[in-house]
Amino acid sequence: MAELSDRTYGQALPDQVEKIAALFDAHLEVISDVRELYSARAALEREYAAKLQLLAKKAGEKKSKMESLFILGNDPTISWDAKTLKQSTLNAAYDEIIGSTASTSQDHVTIADALTSQVAEVLGAVERNNEEAKKKEMQYFQKLLADRDRVYADRLKSKQKYDEDCVEVESFRLKQGRASDDKHADRVAKQAEQQRNDMLNSKNIYLISTAIANQAKDKFFNEDIPMLENEFQTLQSRLVARFAKILLYAQSLQQSHLDVLQSRITNVQSKLNQVDPLKDQSLFMDCNVKPFTAPGDWKFEPCSTHYDTNAMSIEPAPKVFIQNKLRRCREKMEELQPLIETKRNEFNRLSSQVQAYTADHSVGTIDKLTDDYLGAEHQLALYTSSERILTAEIETILAAVGGDEGAHKPHTFKSSVFSIPTQCGYCKSSIWGLTKQGKTCKLCGLSVHSKCELKIPADCQQSEAQRPSTLMSRTSTVSSRTSVLGTSTATPSPSSFVQSAPAEEPGKGESFPAARVLFDFSPTSEFELEVSEGAMVHIVEPDDGSGWVKVVDEDGDRGLVPASYLESVQEVSGGKAKTAQRGSGKRVRAIYPYETQGSDELGLQEGEILELSSGPRGGQNYGGGWWEGFNGKGQKGIFPSNYVETL
Repeated sequence: MAELSDRTYGQALPDQVEKIAALFDAHLEVISDVRELYSARAALEREYAAKLQLLAKKAGEKKSKMESLFILGNDPTISWDAKTLKQSTLNAAYDEIIGSTASTSQDHVTIADALTSQVAEVLGAVERNNEEAKKKEMQYFQKLLADRDRVYADRLKSKQKYDEDCVEVESFRLKQGRASDDKHADRVAKQAEQQRNDMLNSKNIYLISTAIANQAKDKFFNEDIPMLENEFQTLQSRLVARFAKILLYAQSLQQSHLDVLQSRITNVQSKLNQVDPLKDQSLFMDCNVKPFTAPGDWKFEPCSTHYDTNAMSIEPAPKVFIQNKLRRCREKMEELQPLIETKRNEFNRLSSQVQAYTADHSVGTIDKLTDDYLGAEHQLALYTSSERILTAEIETILAAVGGDEGAHKPHTFKSSVFSIPTQCGYCKSSIWGLTKQGKTCKLCGLSVHSKCELKIPADCQQSEAQRPSTLMSRTSTVSSRTSVLGTSTATPSPSSFVQSAPAEEPGKGESFPAARVLFDFSPTSEFELEVSEGAMVHIVEPDDGSGWVKVVDEDGDRGLVPASYLESVQEVSGGKAKTAQRGSGKRVRAIYPYETQGSDELGLQEGEILELSSGPRGGQNYGGGWWEGFNGKGQKGIFPSNYVETL
């Protein structure tokens, strides 16, 4: 065996959180059994000494059932026998307690009262506090799993989107070849080029998500899981130490009351003084070691229908996109760093207080201190996870663009509603609709689609005289926010820095003007759409002067029809649209309480029923480990997805 002080669960038992948690549960059950033993003993000693023997027998039976579980765990990897169990210092102390109980046949009401108030009730408090601590640890474990799986899923989604865009590129290439002499050839060529840019953007996003997934995987297996296992080890050590101290105190009560039991009590004290959590934990580790190999890194997988390499595209359009992403990542990192520093200082302060604690038999402030300490450590770990993700994204982009980070005059876009058609400053198509599908720069007035925001170079044409004041304003805002981090209750949640934006799907979530078809129209090319008189369509792109309008019919098919064949229809924004916006009909139940940390969040009460919202960015599609929905009061907000269960 290695030195006991050098061994930790995180090093010796990689990726065995559930087994360690089961061991912790077994220890809690042992405490429960011992507490029941003392409670029952106090009652029996008021009646007859004979019943005390029966109690000792029952305790021995319980111990025999739990013996291997709290010593070796529920599924040890090596063979064991009675000699193995005897190596446990806690088991030896437990044996001695049962033996002392069996030999005690007389007692008084005084010792019965003392055992009840100073032993059994304290054990119950310790058991409850540690059960709650274990519950929070497992909630944090589930949160780690959910965050890891979300990152993995984001990578798979970006891969699927990249593959789909590759297929679309090939499809447009074939159409472009067939439409060389067609009257819509120019339109097809523009669409083909746009699709190619979208494919390159999807590829870059896929590469970035792969790098992020690798970083998340490394942190999960090399930092988060070992940290969590070490936390369990610390809790278990403290639990066993307190357990032993409480029982030692119980023995001292008996010794002072009954001199005749002095010899037996001395034996029990000796065994309890020999309780060594590190030695017992080392025995558990020796009996549960199994081979473990961390998963390998992911690599770029080219689309089967499109030849490609693992190099990020730095062609002009994709380069602008990743340059804008780089700027956003750095802005988020600037906000995140002060939070990490504040949380790290808090963690170091609590850590020193916890390390200075010495186990005793009383109920003290250590339970709250431990809870605060673990909460700070968890928050720090989650913030550093966000930092790791942002760092991976920044490094991946910098490796591709080198020193070419683009212009340093970013636009200040704000969501806008366009009641009349407005040309997008990037794709040159119209922005039109009542929903916020477009944005406008507050400084230069440039308007773009929301999906085109990151594709615009950061070369805002505002006057140079205005820019310094804007930068100073932003710096002041960040500084002001940082200065109150220590006392503010509205500190951003760790996940808010790395929430994944849903994939752009044209047509979804947009509101297009409606029109009625006046005459039947039969297409003469594959870019036109067949419509019938009286049918309802929605105008996707208005007439650009060519006399043609792009529409989508009720079946979702899109194409061009003559503008003179349509008449505008004023849509009624009535109850149906409002109902569709409100809820999806899917309900969930809160399984844990949750307190809001931001104005866009919903608080949860255990057992509360909520309805998920609808839309491509609502409900389960919100992303980042969060869902969106409505509570019983009709309030809308987001909440952690792992705090609810579907009905």
